[in-house]
Amino acid sequence: MKIASILENQKIEKRIAITPETAKKYVSLGLEVSLSENYGNHLGIKDEEYKKLGVSILKDEKDIIVNTDIIAQLGLLDDDKSSLLKENQTFIGVLNPYDNKDKISNLVKKNINTFSLELLPRITRAQSMDILSSQANLAGYKAVVESFANFEKAIPMMMTAAGTIPAAKVLVVGAGVAGLQAIATAKRMGAIVFATDVRMASKEQVESLGGKFLTVEGAENLETDGGYAKEASDDFKKKQEELLSETLKKIDIVICTALIPRKKAPVIIREDMINNMKPGSIIYDLAAIQGGNTAYTKVDEVVDKNGVKIMGESNILNKLPTSASNLYAKNLFNFVSNLYDKENKKININLDDEIIEKTLIK
Repeated sequence: MKIASILENQKIEKRIAITPETAKKYVSLGLEVSLSENYGNHLGIKDEEYKKLGVSILKDEKDIIVNTDIIAQLGLLDDDKSSLLKENQTFIGVLNPYDNKDKISNLVKKNINTFSLELLPRITRAQSMDILSSQANLAGYKAVVESFANFEKAIPMMMTAAGTIPAAKVLVVGAGVAGLQAIATAKRMGAIVFATDVRMASKEQVESLGGKFLTVEGAENLETDGGYAKEASDDFKKKQEELLSETLKKIDIVICTALIPRKKAPVIIREDMINNMKPGSIIYDLAAIQGGNTAYTKVDEVVDKNGVKIMGESNILNKLPTSASNLYAKNLFNFVSNLYDKENKKININLDDEIIEKTLIK
């Protein structure tokens, strides 16, 4: 059985799905591995490194797609390449099925086994495959680094003979995986860190990292059974907005990470709140691609409002492609290992397995 991957469109995606480390594991599992020419070249991985592991490097990407059993990517293939996929092939990636319904529906109609890894259930057995957590960790870290690089003051408190420089104050909106990593990173770099989240369960996690958890009196625990945030009541929103509005007046850097699965990102920071922030403040919006957590967020643009910079990128992980690829590739290998029947050398789509049942698009 064969597994293959081709180079993504470099303008929008620099990560790769198969690294030398996981290529070696696939070969050990009994799979033949094929990759497109210069597959990892932009990450400093030469074709020769893959060849030494028994990987086939091919020039013709269409030939790779047609002659493999499993195609592993980051996202969907371009239409001309997707049209080459055949019945009973298996396609695995982060497919964003709620925004790509038509394209994915075409794959399903052709009886292509289509798996979207962001649909993995939150169960212990799936943790080693959890691409959302591994990538969000890096995103939270990088958002802080990017914000600090654009902030024109020192981050930690500094005491000098000429006087004391106060520590920067950071607010993290949303204390999920990305938010918690943002808190930890900002704290390590000497900032005073505050955080807010609609899920009361996150309070202990925030405080364990040295952050101060901000919440309103009589706060609701707005958490789904899957551990994600859900929408708040109008009364809670009003109280939270009042607290946030006052807090933002004192904050230097805001990291926004609040997302609701399968919905547009909630606008948490309104125009009037931004207008009351200090000039020179930074807002980094990790939710930009899903509409943004601020009223002014624009994807891949730095918006300046009265001296407050609002930043948001379509794919911040393109700034950490090597680290992001290493984690994604390991998650992917663990998923394929669970899917592959080594004894019979075939894909085993066992719908009694919750991991397979949840990620298979039907």
